[in-house]
Amino acid sequence: MELRPCMAASAFAASCPGRGGGAAASPPHCQRQLPRPILKRSLAVGAISISISISGRGPVARRSRWSTLVTAAYNTGTADLVDFNWETLGFQPVPTDFMYVMRCSSDGEFIKGELVPYGPIELNPAAAVLNYGQGLLEGLRAHRKEDGSVLLFRPDENALRMKIGADRLCMPAPSVEQFIEAIKLVVLANKRWVPPTGKGSLYIRPLLIGSGAILGVAPAPQYTFLVFACPVGHYFKDGLSPISLLTEEEYHRAAPGGTGDIKTIGNYASVVNAHKRAKEKGHSDVLYLDPVHKKFVEEVSSCNIFMVKDNIISTPLLTGTILPGITRRSVIEYARSLGFQVEERLITIDELLDADEVFCTGTSVVLSSVGCIVYKGRKVEYGNQKFGAVSQQLYSALAAIQKGLVEDNMGWTVQLT
Repeated sequence: MELRPCMAASAFAASCPGRGGGAAASPPHCQRQLPRPILKRSLAVGAISISISISGRGPVARRSRWSTLVTAAYNTGTADLVDFNWETLGFQPVPTDFMYVMRCSSDGEFIKGELVPYGPIELNPAAAVLNYGQGLLEGLRAHRKEDGSVLLFRPDENALRMKIGADRLCMPAPSVEQFIEAIKLVVLANKRWVPPTGKGSLYIRPLLIGSGAILGVAPAPQYTFLVFACPVGHYFKDGLSPISLLTEEEYHRAAPGGTGDIKTIGNYASVVNAHKRAKEKGHSDVLYLDPVHKKFVEEVSSCNIFMVKDNIISTPLLTGTILPGITRRSVIEYARSLGFQVEERLITIDELLDADEVFCTGTSVVLSSVGCIVYKGRKVEYGNQKFGAVSQQLYSALAAIQKGLVEDNMGWTVQLT
């Protein structure tokens, strides 16, 4: 076995921001004990009931015709909601209760996934993901409704995008059904960590990694699919305030023929340097241009970008170097349903600087208005540092669907109880 959860409580250390009122910006390091052996809870996923008991033998899964409720709380808080200072919630790791692990068999089929206590994992130092970056990630959110149920937003799209990325990296991938089941299990196992309505969301991070040991450049002999989750607030430190973007003039996020259009882990490592420099200059994120002509807008480090001019919405055409964001697609589809003209085309940096409104979209940022862009020392501001009319309309509509505040006429959400 190439990847195993480290079950010892002494090895279970993680950052714990916001617990008991701590500051979210600079999370203190603290030791969090594993759930006590007496814990027992049951979760419902459709007609499947998962019973989890923490003992020396680990989690046990069973099928049942009937759904059951959480039968016991542990540590602090209640069975429904953990004791947590939700007002300090930012966007950083918060250790929760359970994660999901599934490995592929020798024939490349993923089987026997299970929930295990959240904690560190072990990897062979020769694992393909550590040596050659053979890995993919996804991201989606779960929101708590007023009635206590939880909504997922388009998880099937994340599953399909992971399969496309896996094919590009010569990796087997879980089926769409396996992917969605794993997401449901993780959300319900950590349901008490889903923030109260209006206080944030549960961020879910699926990972597909080459966990098998290999020395030469080749596909790994074994793969692991892992899902963990943690409560989050706004991605940018200023919440919903318009963000500032610094146009990168030296580095590029992706190149034609590369992996810019899949969610491989290496895409994010390559933007850290420019992102750090932008932060040091007081900006929120980095705007990237195409690597060939260096004039066409591509995307931001963590999200896609849109512009509005004369009430026409435009976003960069997917040419193989831009990630096909699920929120991007949702905004395009919803805007068109409202009657907006939406164009997917090449956009020059000069056009962007002359736009009436600019906004970014992504799972992490949802829909963030851009207040200013800096390009070659020139600073262009939009909307007096306020949401533009179109941006506000789309954000409000999208957020309302994701949070279950309105009827989902698009058929995008999946409800868990």
